[in-house]
Formats: sequence, structure tokens, C-alpha cells
Amino acid sequence: MGTMPRTARYAAHTLLAALALTGCSSSAPPPAAGSTSPSVDPATSAPPSPVQVCTNLVSYWAKEALLGTTWSGLDWEQKGLSNAQYAIHEDAVAAGRAEERTAGRDKALELIDRFVAQRCAAEGGATTSSENWRPPT
Repeated sequence: MGTMPRTARYAAHTLLAALALTGCSSSAPPPAAGSTSPSVDPATSAPPSPVQVCTNLVSYWAKEALLGTTWSGLDWEQKGLSNAQYAIHEDAVAAGRAEERTAGRDKALELIDRFVAQRCAAEGGATTSSENWRPPT
């Protein structure tokens, strides 16, 4: 046995990267074994709204910061946040830390989800303030 050809290695790395990114895109847990849930056809489902993207992305990174994970120290651009989303992130982390001191980590994580959802909805996804963000064409 030898090593994989260059194109096979590239394809394998690309697949792993794609799987890693899709694993971070949703904070919803997988359905329980034996549960019945309607199947979703990705070809016919609508893309997520800017508010959904903001909520998922900011909530994920705010909870990572509260938990102090390895990747939580990335800057706002590396996390894929706009300037306004980063402001929401910072406010959510501060609120989460205050809640953690008084009510515990689980309550702090719940607070972050609610806080971020409200702010992202109020700001329409908070995408317009980034110099790097452009609306889809």
C-alpha cells in the first residue's frame, strides 16, 4: 500500500473541511433515535434568512467564548462575523458571564441563545455594517 494520489488527498481534505463546517452551522441537536420527523429535501428548502444565519453564527461563537474553547479566541473576521454581529457577540458574552455568576453555566447558555435571537431579529441579521459583506446577487 502506498499513499493516496494527490487528487484523492485533496478531495478527502475538501470533504473533511466541508463536513466540519456543516457541523458548526446548526446548534440544534440531532433527532432522537426512533423519532419521526418530516424529511427535508435540501433542493426545495429555502436558504436560511439573514436573521437565522446571524442567530446561529453569533450564538455559536458567544457560547464558545463563554466555554473558553480552543477556537473561541479567533477574531471577528475569522469567525465570519460582520461588525454589527461582533457587537452582538460581545454583548451576549458579557450578559452570559453575568448570568453564569448568578445562575450557573446552563442558564447562561440559554440566555445567550435568547439574547442573540432577539438582537439579530431587531437588527435584521446585522449584516449591513461590515465592509466585507455584500448582499447575494
